[in-house]
Amino acid sequence: MRVLSRLEWIVLYVILVYSFIPTFGGLIRVLELMGGPAIAPPNPRASNSPAPIVLHILSSFVFCLFGAVQFLPSLRRTKRAFHRINGRMVFFAGLTSAASGLWMTHAYAFPSDLQGPLLYWVRIVLGASMIGFLIWAIAAIKARNIVQHSAYMLRAYAIGQGASTQTILGLSWLVVVGSEAAGPAREALMVGAWVLNIMVVEILIWQRWSLIPKPRQKVPLK
Repeated sequence: MRVLSRLEWIVLYVILVYSFIPTFGGLIRVLELMGGPAIAPPNPRASNSPAPIVLHILSSFVFCLFGAVQFLPSLRRTKRAFHRINGRMVFFAGLTSAASGLWMTHAYAFPSDLQGPLLYWVRIVLGASMIGFLIWAIAAIKARNIVQHSAYMLRAYAIGQGASTQTILGLSWLVVVGSEAAGPAREALMVGAWVLNIMVVEILIWQRWSLIPKPRQKVPLK
């Protein structure tokens, strides 16, 4: 795509690489559930009820990787038809990812060291918020409010990319401590990853908003 600037290519590559580890691990699980070799650690929840986790992995794959393309300004300006078509796919993938995540959070029986009350409720709130942000983003673009549309999509994307940040934090913990985080430490890392993503996105939204020229207010004549 020659329409992209060098900086946009860098941003795109960084996001794709950032998304690679959890996406690759998820696809390995999908292949395993389809009858492939058992490479990933055993997961009884996936074995007993595979449909939700397969939906979640595939939809998250589409949302994270194809969603990254939606935020490239040059592509939005020069390939508007592609932006709309890709955006619809990303929208439905995001809804599927959030809905399947909510279902698994509530229906799957997690051991207490993998999901305590804090992580349960954070997942419920963020999953519902992600669905809300996606719907508000569509409502905003229908109202021709591009700024709000972009902001809501960024917020939904920050939630959807939680697994990537969780993987980075989890690997960092493993390197420093020498063992995987479990119990309260794992919950803190999981929740902290979403908090970090949301903080970064809110800073980006604030920076974008501050660059938009504000209409001059008319000073009443005395």
